[in-house]
Amino acid sequence: MKRYECSVCGYIYDPADGDPDSGIAPGTSFEDLPENWACPICGARKDQFTPID
Repeated sequence: MKRYECSVCGYIYDPADGDPDSGIAPGTSFEDLPENWACPICGARKDQFTPID
């Protein structure tokens, strides 16, 4: 699964880690994140992330 980087703050969403603080389980692909999911660091929307792998 691809990792995605926030174009605002540089946070990297890694599907292997998920986003436990937001209730996202490890193994959740970026495409399967809820549409209202936001960067846990800066609050950027999903459309502000770009694939990096």
